[in-house]
Amino acid sequence: MAQSRRLIDVDAAGLLFAPLARARTEVVAFAYLAADHGLLGLRHTRSPRPDGVALTIRDVAAQALALDAAAVVMAHNHPSGDPTPSTADRDATRRIAHALATLEVRLLDHLVVAARGTASFRRLGLL
Repeated sequence: MAQSRRLIDVDAAGLLFAPLARARTEVVAFAYLAADHGLLGLRHTRSPRPDGVALTIRDVAAQALALDAAAVVMAHNHPSGDPTPSTADRDATRRIAHALATLEVRLLDHLVVAARGTASFRRLGLL
């Protein structure tokens, strides 16, 4: 059996989500991970509107439970090119981290991917 792909650090996750930087509309993506950080599945939602993605915590939690994930790394792009997390990004991340924690699933990081770089909530001390 082939060894599963593992996300062992922020740089590996950044490479996985790097293609989001080229998207012209906002995309939110999730990597669902096993306890050993083996990749169980990837899911993404593309915005039909230019000002953001309608994302429900229920959908994120349902996927984590369906895949029996122990951890999640989320990412989204900023089509503007600036990877600086917005207030809305920070609020959404807190809500998702809290909801996942109640299910014993850890939000490892939230990456904001853009043409001018990638911001990691973990490295910025926001998670």
